[in-house]
Amino acid sequence: MGLLALALGGFGIGLTEFVIAGLLPQVSRSLNVSTAAAGWLISGYALTVAVGAIGVTAATAGRPQKPILVGLVALFVAGNLLCAIAPNYPTMLLGRVVAALCHGTFFGIGSLVARRLVPPERASRAVAMMFAGLTVANVLGVPFGALVGERWGWRATFWAITGTGAVALAAIAVLVPGWAGRVSGGAGLRVQLRSFRSTQVWLTLTATALGYGGMFGAFSYLAYTFTEVTGFSTTDVAWLLVVYGTGLVVGNIAGGRGADHNRDATLIVSLIGLAATLTAFGLLASSRPASVILVFLLGVFGFATVPGMITRVTDAAGGVPLAASANVSASNVGNAVGAWLGGLVISAGWGYSAPLFVGAGIVGAGVGVMGWGAWAARPAGATAPTEDAVAQRS
Repeated sequence: MGLLALALGGFGIGLTEFVIAGLLPQVSRSLNVSTAAAGWLISGYALTVAVGAIGVTAATAGRPQKPILVGLVALFVAGNLLCAIAPNYPTMLLGRVVAALCHGTFFGIGSLVARRLVPPERASRAVAMMFAGLTVANVLGVPFGALVGERWGWRATFWAITGTGAVALAAIAVLVPGWAGRVSGGAGLRVQLRSFRSTQVWLTLTATALGYGGMFGAFSYLAYTFTEVTGFSTTDVAWLLVVYGTGLVVGNIAGGRGADHNRDATLIVSLIGLAATLTAFGLLASSRPASVILVFLLGVFGFATVPGMITRVTDAAGGVPLAASANVSASNVGNAVGAWLGGLVISAGWGYSAPLFVGAGIVGAGVGVMGWGAWAARPAGATAPTEDAVAQRS
């Protein structure tokens, strides 16, 4: 039940991240701001996640983790409540920033708590269970927000998310056992920072950034690819994104199971599959049947890396929360850089299929980094250090 409570928290946070995309036109008109200004409600959120994941985790280092999770979800509720009642654009942006502050640290600390709720051999599946809420939110977020916003207005959507957050807060407070949020004796900030001396930590963070950067660099412009290259109508984009989101759910489950069996092999195969999918998508983007299949595979291979990357970086760092949160930051940095590079090639006149090839190249670099990490880890043996071992060495 504790894992379900964490998944519910992930679902609420995922809704907050994704739902705004379908509400931007309404919010822009209601608050009387330009489309570009409204876009900061998305990019401002992402930047806050990237910075806040490190800052908030560092600020809470060495403290019991269950109360931190409850406090983070309370912050999430407060941020979305601000959005629901926002009388103007600055208040709305502030609400988005407040809500985003909980994002990275919740998934960073939550992944460690989830691992403690299961036997060690099921660690990646436990992380996948927590992230299941995020993937389901990706499937439901945009259509949910569009439906509620169209019928009752965009504020109703944020009231609904606020209510979801309140339920998640109660569930985590009641269902997550206190012992799962224990902190080892060496979990202070100095020890957590010392864990970043590990080459494996940096290789995993780099592979995460490259994998996400390649996928989301292409994903950011998929709507244009579908309408301008494939020939779908704008109304088709919503269900195509649901196909993509369904792939995320499948990839998350498969990636968790695979990582518990052979983590590095699962990560390398997933990244190779992602690079191959992006390349094939770029070549076959004019085909409607191929595009539907490939956007599903894009979700599958793209998210199959998530559980394994989280457990890999935390094992390499000795189980410290800062490493898990840094992995979330790395993914958001990758998103931003990938989207920027995708925009560059479109601006250069290479067409709306070009970001797919750029994404394939970025992920290809990720395959190399992950392969290097797997090779370098072999001489040290298959057994990763535990957080208690790191604490003793410190």
